[in-house]
Amino acid sequence: MDVHKDVDASVEEVIEAHKKDVEVQGEHGVEYKRYWVDEDEGTVFCLFEGPSKEAGEKVHEEAHGLTADEIHEVREGE
Repeated sequence: MDVHKDVDASVEEVIEAHKKDVEVQGEHGVEYKRYWVDEDEGTVFCLFEGPSKEAGEKVHEEAHGLTADEIHEVREGE
């Protein structure tokens, strides 16, 4: 999961950025699953599955240039 802080974008702009991620994700073996937006805090969280943190970041970089401030490897609990 990655975290983007101090995002100066509307929800609509985040939706468009996510669409761009989906367009290029396959080139890096990544699948962006879901995202969440906290407009009040200017924070966006993106959940992706892929071979590495770097592959997920490469998708953002190529799709729109809005790279994450943090990337965390997470596992779903039962």
